[in-house]
Amino acid sequence: MAREKKPVHKVQMTDGKRNIIQQLLQEYDIQSAEDIQDALKDLPGGTIKEMMEAEMDEHLGYEKSERSDTDDYRNGYKPKRINSSYGSMDIQVPQDRKSTFESQVVKKCQKDISDIDQKIISMYAKGMTTRQISDTLEDIYGFEASEGFISDVTDKIMPQIEDWQNRPLSEVYPVLYIDAIHYSVRDNGVIRKLAAYVILGINPDGRKEVLTIEVGENESSKYWLSVLNGLKNQGVKDILILCADGLRGIKEATAAAYPKTEYQRCIVHQVRNTMKYVSDKDRKPFCADLKTIYQAPTEEKALDALERVTEKWSEKYPNSMRSWKQNWDAISPIFKFSTAVRRVIYTTNAIESLNATYRKLNRQRSVFPSDTALLKALYLSTFEATKKWTMPIRNWGQVYGELSIMYEGRLPE
Repeated sequence: MAREKKPVHKVQMTDGKRNIIQQLLQEYDIQSAEDIQDALKDLPGGTIKEMMEAEMDEHLGYEKSERSDTDDYRNGYKPKRINSSYGSMDIQVPQDRKSTFESQVVKKCQKDISDIDQKIISMYAKGMTTRQISDTLEDIYGFEASEGFISDVTDKIMPQIEDWQNRPLSEVYPVLYIDAIHYSVRDNGVIRKLAAYVILGINPDGRKEVLTIEVGENESSKYWLSVLNGLKNQGVKDILILCADGLRGIKEATAAAYPKTEYQRCIVHQVRNTMKYVSDKDRKPFCADLKTIYQAPTEEKALDALERVTEKWSEKYPNSMRSWKQNWDAISPIFKFSTAVRRVIYTTNAIESLNATYRKLNRQRSVFPSDTALLKALYLSTFEATKKWTMPIRNWGQVYGELSIMYEGRLPE
């Protein structure tokens, strides 16, 4: 889908605007486009000062040049530095004797009058490090933003992440995928490898939906049972097919949490794991032989193909086909379905476009400073990537119809 274009600003001239422009030309001796930018940088501070003076007049009940019998009066100015889209500027905030004046133009603790928070969050979501964001703000806006400040800004989205993690989900997901991306995270000076497990579902409308992201260190049945129970607590009552690559303990946990769920091992990962044993010169013919297994029209013919491929290559690569036989119960469910359904469940590639976004984080950050920093980056990247998910997957009507028959009564009408 094409990205929506932002509307182009159309300049509408008025007599008032013409007078302001003429005064600018005289005041700043404007000769070029760069001079215009310099002039504009000078205006916000003066405009803010005049607005705060008007606020003080209203607060005291009389203007600066008037006399008054009240016991509160102007008491000079207090300097303050603020950041704006034009850079940093020093302003003078008017004070009153009783210290009861509070400006609404620039509030007491406000140090930024631009939408810089959203810009920082957007850059963080695109995978930029705090150092890169700080340098970019310095280059574009001319003010310094410490890495601590940037971290504080991005911390503001933590409640949003928590709400997202606890949001209600669909009662039924026809297909669920789990895949992992690994990251390096610093913990008390020690760098650890952590896995981010992305759980993506296809809802009854055929649209992709990231259900949650779990950051964990060790896979086990206990770990996966807690993850799946978390989905239950968010309202997921049934999953028809769960696709994953041999995650340790996932099959047992699925059987415990969702006894009716079909566990399908990712065929693409299965092929990749097999090809680890194969030399480059044999890869093409070996891959062609593997296709005869997972593209077979029935399980019976797939088993015949498995025996042929094993016999053909076992002498040269004795360990290559062992996992196919060991994991056949998790590989074989695919043979019950038509080609349309197989395209959906034979691989976790439905997550691949999302994984490409997550891998950018690895390229731009060799090590994350903390678990929290990793979590923020993952969720912001997810929010950014999933904006484009507006259409159901291809041939969803046909897939849904077949699944409705295969799993009678478990999908909404």
